[in-house]
Formats: sequence, C-alpha cells, structure tokens
Amino acid sequence: MPAAPDAAVWLILPTYNEAANIESFVAEVRERLPTSRRVLIVDDSSPDGTGVIADRLAAAHDDVEVLHRPRKEGLGPAYIAGFRRALAGGAELVLEMDSDFSHDPAYLPRILEAARDADLVIGSRYVRGGAVAEWGPLRRAVSRGGSLYSRLVLGVRVQDLTGGFKCFRREVLETIDLGSIHSRGYAFQVETTYRAIRAGFRVTEVPITFRDRRVGSSKMSRGIVAEAIWRVPAMRIRLR
Repeated sequence: MPAAPDAAVWLILPTYNEAANIESFVAEVRERLPTSRRVLIVDDSSPDGTGVIADRLAAAHDDVEVLHRPRKEGLGPAYIAGFRRALAGGAELVLEMDSDFSHDPAYLPRILEAARDADLVIGSRYVRGGAVAEWGPLRRAVSRGGSLYSRLVLGVRVQDLTGGFKCFRREVLETIDLGSIHSRGYAFQVETTYRAIRAGFRVTEVPITFRDRRVGSSKMSRGIVAEAIWRVPAMRIRLR
C-alpha cells in the first residue's frame, strides 16, 4: 500500500565526531521533512562533543531526540539501535543518511515520494542520473568496485548496494531480523538491502549526487573494506 502523506517519518543519524556538521545538518533536514517527522541522533560517545550539541538540539526542538551509546561500535550497531528506537516509537517510514552533507537533504522529498510505491528506497549514485562528485579516482574505483562485487556475488540487480541513503517501511525492518545482523561497516548497507530483496520487498533506486563531506575526515578504513569482502559471500551462503 502507498505510504500516507502524513506517515510517521523517523530519520536516523548515527554520529561520531560530527560536531562541525550536526547542527547545520539537523536544521536542513528539519526543513525538508514533513511535519510528522522525528530526527534521532545516535551518538557513539564522540570525543569532540557531538553528543553535547545533539542534546542542545533536542532541548530546543520537540522533534529531535538523542540516543547516547557508551562507545564506538560501528555503523551497523548504531543503525540497529536507532531502528529499534524508531520502531518502538511508532515509525512508519525510517530514513537513514550520513550527517556530514555527503547525502544532500534536498533529496529527502524525492526519497519519501518514491516510498509511496516501494518498501525500500535507495538514494543511488550508480543508476542513470546519479553521480559522485569531489572524489579522486581511487576512492571512486573502490566504491564502484564494492557495489559491483556485491551485485555479482549476491546475484541482485540493485546498482548501489553500498549506498547509505535509504528509506525503509517499518514492515521491512520488522521482517529482516535486525538481531541477526552483525555487519559493522558498509557491509551493513549491503546486508539490509539483500535481506529486503530476499524477503520479497519492493526495492527502488532514486538517482542522487553524492558529494564529499563538508568538514572532517572520512570513516572509511581498510578494516571496513576487508569486512565487506568476506561478509558479502558469507551472507549469500547464510541467507540462501
């Protein structure tokens, strides 16, 4: 069924050392989201004071709240904690995106519109009309190669399997068994999409232009890449 225009929309923002971005980012997403919105900042005890800024935002805005986690555990566990809180809070649509402006808040209305006819919407860099800006050749190759590798191993047609700008219907998150997902880095994005496909949900991709973060350093590491390399074939074996 199409999502209602006034569906309860939660945006999950995992943060670690995003003090320079989070305040302006929250201001922009609040302008782009419907009045039925809720913004949940999931902070992994950032040493730069991101959590303090997040608390200040929550005190100033009724539609913003903060989930403080005791330590940095990776993207996957942070999102799962956020998803659980959103589902408990009555979310009908659950958005995820990076809070460093690499995902442009201007795309939020388009993502939500696509969710009227899909169960999972992905803001995609690699479908027609999508693009990556401000990255060097090596990082572009790693990103495209990761998505291609995942598509070939898993046998799916989604072009941007590693993309992290998504909108889930609550039924998807209730079905894919969040408790059994152990991916911590960008393999988490692959796994949640693959599980949705395997469960028979409708997945669509909306073109976006992905840009480099405005301030701060990338969280990408060799460990994150290595995890994706071995977890992708493992998830096909485990979930077939």
